[in-house]
Order: sequence, then structure tokens, then C-alpha cells
Amino acid sequence: MMADNDNAARRARVFDFLRRNGIEYEVYDHPEAPTIEAARQYWHRDGSKHCKNLFFRNHKGNRHYLVVFDCERSLAIHDLEHRLRQGKLSFASEQRMERYLGLRPGSVSPFGLINDTENHVYLFLDRTLLDYPSLSFHPNDNTATVVISQRMFRRYLDAVGNSYEYLSLYDDGPEGASSEG
Repeated sequence: MMADNDNAARRARVFDFLRRNGIEYEVYDHPEAPTIEAARQYWHRDGSKHCKNLFFRNHKGNRHYLVVFDCERSLAIHDLEHRLRQGKLSFASEQRMERYLGLRPGSVSPFGLINDTENHVYLFLDRTLLDYPSLSFHPNDNTATVVISQRMFRRYLDAVGNSYEYLSLYDDGPEGASSEG
């Protein structure tokens, strides 16, 4: 029961932040879905792009990165290191995820940045996400999905205040793609 209360509190915090900042969204509930494979069966056909969200740390452990990309794609960590130019990367531990994003594995999303009050985490987003009218993420709880338009997502990124960058994470993307937010 304690985990249910924690999940409800995580979700409520996201919705409160979005409302306070005038950010419109849609949400739908579904059974627990900690992986893309599990979540896929509950997704609505609403035109949004569902995203994969991975949390990394650098070799020294003093920098952390949230990487967001199309859930239909995969990334090799070596290729990601080359594209991000942040040195050797590894997945951040559950303890780091909790400390910097206030999240647990299976519920990672850009909405975790509301818990990063020092704006420590740098957000990298694949440029192809800009091609979709809206994006879908868990609201820091993997029993729901939030659908948010590109315009509202940009408003969210501005409100949360973390540094972010759209760039091509794949060889088939535009040449020299780098755009800071």
C-alpha cells in the first residue's frame, strides 16, 4: 500500500506542476507498465510519439543526463557517447535516479525534472521527436500516460529550467544537428 501512496504522490506532483504553469495535457490510466513492451498494449492511438527515457551518469559520476528518444528505436551506449560528447557514460544507479529525479526504474520521464530543484540533470532529446504533434510520457508513475503537445512540452521545459538540447541521435538524422533550448 505504501508504494501505491508514493506513486499517487509522484503523479499528483506532476499534475500540480503542470496546472500551476498553465500546461495543458491529457492523461489516461492503465495497469503498471515499467517497460515499453509492457506499456505498448495500453497506448491509445492518439498520434503522439511514445518515448524511451534513459538516465545516465558520466565516468566521474558528477554529471547526469536524461536521454529521450523514439521508443521504436534503440541506442548503443558507445554511439550515444560519441553523439553526446560527454565522455564515457553508464546507466545511473537507482539511488542516483531517486536523488536527482525522485524516480524509480520503470517510471523515468522528463517530468522527473520537477524534482531536480538544482537543475543538475542535462536533458538530451532526439531531434526526430520534433516531427510529432505530441509526445507521451509516464507522469513519474508507470500506471498512467500523459500526452502533451509540442507547444506545451516546450512550455514545460522552460518552466522546469533544466538545460536541454535537441540533437540527432542516429546516423539517419540531419547532418550537424544541434540545437540548444
